[in-house]
Amino acid sequence: MSTSTTARRTAALVLAAGALVGAAALPASADGAHRAAPRSSVVLGEIQYDSPGRDTGSNRSLNGEWVEVTNATCRAVNLDGWTLSDSDGNRYRFDNLRLAGRSSVRVHTGVGNDTRTDVYQDSRNYIWSNRADTATLRNDRGRVVDSESWRRGNQR
Repeated sequence: MSTSTTARRTAALVLAAGALVGAAALPASADGAHRAAPRSSVVLGEIQYDSPGRDTGSNRSLNGEWVEVTNATCRAVNLDGWTLSDSDGNRYRFDNLRLAGRSSVRVHTGVGNDTRTDVYQDSRNYIWSNRADTATLRNDRGRVVDSESWRRGNQR
């Protein structure tokens, strides 16, 4: 076998191995949830769209549904003007929240006192549909930085 043939076969083998490794690294979506590729270092984390227990409409039950926003970098990010919305157009606007590096904030549906780790939409109604919905995070320029969709029975 010539040197050039060996080199071509080696290159093909390396490329094939890279493709296999890349395919194995892709996330599985067996649960039916759809995840957009993150375009930002601030992304959606865990989502509790179905409040634990019965949906009683109480503030405790409303605050049992939440969406986590995570800063994956080591630098703080000011979320002032960023928004979190659902498929029906309900929108929460962050107001001068500085999210520390490698930290998260939970956006609760009900009423509460905002802290560095928990903020509240002050809604008296459920926002996230238990059946199917999409959470969309937009930066202060209105650009989508991350989104997460779900269908009934596919809790994250």
